[in-house]
Amino acid sequence: MDRLAPVGHPVHDIIRARYSPRGFSERAVDRHTLACVFEAARWAPSSFNEQPWAFILAERADKDAFDGILDCLTPGNQGWAQTAAILMISVARTTFERSGKINRHAFHDVGLASGFLALQATALGLGLHMMAGFDPGKAREVLSIPEGFDPAAAMALGYPLDPEDMSAEAREKALKPRSRKALGDFVFARRWGEKIPELS
Repeated sequence: MDRLAPVGHPVHDIIRARYSPRGFSERAVDRHTLACVFEAARWAPSSFNEQPWAFILAERADKDAFDGILDCLTPGNQGWAQTAAILMISVARTTFERSGKINRHAFHDVGLASGFLALQATALGLGLHMMAGFDPGKAREVLSIPEGFDPAAAMALGYPLDPEDMSAEAREKALKPRSRKALGDFVFARRWGEKIPELS
């Protein structure tokens, strides 16, 4: 499906092509492809190279594990995410391994790794949909996540479904025009709120 972002300035095609699918085909993701996706996440930058990320995944073929993560999602996400080949939870180590001090950049770095993962998935013809709609406490319990590590986000990974094969509600959301804030709304010069005319 052509979901290229209507950018205002030239960016790499893979960035334009990345989107969050709301439906997935039944096609499984083979282990080699999966390894390539996580290899991209592995090379994300992080504060002091701490790499404070982890990903706990379950393949749909492993019904008990898959249903465990699915049950952590909000009902609205369960409806479409249940068809994904893989569900996962990203996890952030909240302290620096070297010092034990709080790492306030941990979630930022997990987000970077997830972004790298999303772009590599897109390059391989996969779709990744990241979700805030999940129960972190339940995820901690179901996945035995230890203290010092916090669930960050839920994700659905797989091959995107053609909108024609989606429910009417999912199709409507999938085909909704893509939009983002203008550059001038978040890029400032010298001080907060001072816009750069060329970027407005």
